[in-house]
Amino acid sequence: MELNLRIWRQAGAADKGRLVAYRVDDASEDMSFLELLDVLNEKLILDGDEPVAFDHDCREGICGSCAMVINGEPHGPQKATTSCQLHLRHFRDGETITIEPFRAAAFPVIKDLVVDRGAFDRIIASGGYISAPTGAAPDAHATPVPKARSDRAFTAAACIGCGACVAACPNGSASLFLGAKITHLGELPQGQPERADRVVRMVATHDAEGFGGCTNVGACSSACPKEIPLDVISQLNRDYLAATSGRGPA
Repeated sequence: MELNLRIWRQAGAADKGRLVAYRVDDASEDMSFLELLDVLNEKLILDGDEPVAFDHDCREGICGSCAMVINGEPHGPQKATTSCQLHLRHFRDGETITIEPFRAAAFPVIKDLVVDRGAFDRIIASGGYISAPTGAAPDAHATPVPKARSDRAFTAAACIGCGACVAACPNGSASLFLGAKITHLGELPQGQPERADRVVRMVATHDAEGFGGCTNVGACSSACPKEIPLDVISQLNRDYLAATSGRGPA
């Protein structure tokens, strides 16, 4: 199949970017989207041109590295699918595809389609963990966890930190990501001792990094490749209000 690509090219954070047109004549509908970019880059290298920089690692929909906007949608048009798992069978022969980086104040462009998502790492470092005392490990079933809570923790823990929620949000908010991390730990016994301090520290870092506020648009959850539910933001808000009002966890 033949595809026309319009790809954002930007040499660095301080440079002005632009969309550049390319054509791939020998794409297969069984290729993943990243394989399409591999084919294009091989051609560019053979022609002596600069290959397109894009982020990737596992190519299995696990790591969240393949952050790009495809035809105006983070990770592309296929629901619950990362860019690396998006296949060309979902596009038409001869179609024009526009590929851009995630755009948010907290995600500055490094080069082409690669953005700096280090702000997520700093949010996690500020509180997205538990402190475990040393000593003998407790028995696995020493602290029972109700199934409804364990299921909800597991659902929230599915977040891969790709940043699609931020790219989809008109405010550039990371509330879905933050809510997923808060909910994951807040539903488990191990997360209780630091629960109040955790949410206060993580929200403060979120705001300091330049992310916007949540206005319940819901685009974040729709764009999430792991389908993190919107109600984790409600949990985030409840925990934050409880922590800052001195009432304890909700």
